[in-house]
Amino acid sequence: MSPSPLEFLVPLGALESVAEVLPFVILAAVLLNLVTRLLAQWSFERAAREGDDDEALSRFLPHEATNALLVLLAFAFTVVEPHGGVVLSVLVLGMILSDFFEYESRRVEARNGLDVDKPKSAIAASTLVIAYAGYQALFFLVEPLWSSIV
Repeated sequence: MSPSPLEFLVPLGALESVAEVLPFVILAAVLLNLVTRLLAQWSFERAAREGDDDEALSRFLPHEATNALLVLLAFAFTVVEPHGGVVLSVLVLGMILSDFFEYESRRVEARNGLDVDKPKSAIAASTLVIAYAGYQALFFLVEPLWSSIV
């Protein structure tokens, strides 16, 4: 049997071997992303206080790295679990999109001398990602109750 063309791009065998722990890795990455979001906010607030313009603000590299990691993990989860992976991918991409606009909002606030606000939409999107990643990883805890209802 010849290998699938996808096997040259994505190591399907390796993904199958880590399929059991992948939801837990995703949940840990989402929680790490939340921590880096907090650190990024503190960095933005400090830079806005110290700088006169928005030039003092720059993207927080650890947060951007966890965003990229989450995208890769969500896409890998899509290969292993198509339905759950697509839902997670959409939520992660939505969170990253809100991060982009929140960063631009922080720059506008710094440029106009306003107080740096919290990234409310990114926090809301992150909450949805945490909830879904937790559901995927910890479903075994509620599975008996869920199975009796459904």
